[in-house]
Amino acid sequence: MYIGRFAPSPTGRLHFGSLVAALAGYLEARAAGGRWLLRMEDLDRARSQAGTEETIRSQLEALGLQWDGAVLIQSQRDSLYRAAFDELARRGLTYPCGCSRREVADSAVAYLGNGPFLAPDGAPIYPGTCRNGLPPGKTARATRVRTGGEPIGFVDGIQGEVVQALDRDVGDFVLYRADGMFSYQLAVVVDDAAQGITDVVRGADLLDSTARQVYLQQLLGYPQPRYAHLPVVVNAQGEKLSKQTGARAVDVTQPGQELARALAFLGHPPPGGLTAGELLLWALENWSLARVPKRRAIAVPEAGMIAPS
Repeated sequence: MYIGRFAPSPTGRLHFGSLVAALAGYLEARAAGGRWLLRMEDLDRARSQAGTEETIRSQLEALGLQWDGAVLIQSQRDSLYRAAFDELARRGLTYPCGCSRREVADSAVAYLGNGPFLAPDGAPIYPGTCRNGLPPGKTARATRVRTGGEPIGFVDGIQGEVVQALDRDVGDFVLYRADGMFSYQLAVVVDDAAQGITDVVRGADLLDSTARQVYLQQLLGYPQPRYAHLPVVVNAQGEKLSKQTGARAVDVTQPGQELARALAFLGHPPPGGLTAGELLLWALENWSLARVPKRRAIAVPEAGMIAPS
């Protein structure tokens, strides 16, 4: 059975970019006769806002996007992440790292010289400073997983073939952070396996993280879901919509209008005059992932405006 999921971070109300991801995942799951789960990815406790989980649920319900089963809360699942982490450590696949972010950036520049020193997602490529033991004077801050030279590849349902050599393109990446939290990469892999996720539909801002997740799935013996990465909604300045860039919240008093805009963005412009419920029925009858634009980002300037108070 098809099992998909929507996994927002509860740092603010859903905006247009969130709606695009939720709607596409919902339609893909329902069109396949499958289940669509809701997960709150609140690993970063400092950024999570009290009450936002309930707000997101109420927004989804107002839009007619009803999920299946109980809502999974990442901050309640450290014991599962710890078990996976300990398994990798037991097999000698992890090591402590004493480098700060600044040190990683500086050492990557020096080590890689005139070559690329940033990973595809913009983070500095880790040059392996602590791979063979902590240098003198350093104490452990984080824990990294050892990567290999074998290319990691998959065919994305929208973006096509993706291949990364993690040791060259990313470097050994963090599993346990200096602030005492498990990394997103580890948590999402553990949760997808635990929930039996077969298909992941999400924004293309996470496309460059996927090879890392596939690698962890291979190490832990987890099944690999199918992936489809949607074009990210960006504002006129090319910035991904977020609370920090002033993205307005979805107007749940106008669900039909919001759904119609999201469908058009996804390559499915609906006929006019339909209610929100009718729009969802029309979308289910006409949904095709092949019609979603094969782009990493699409600018929708008006979607980045802060709603009037």
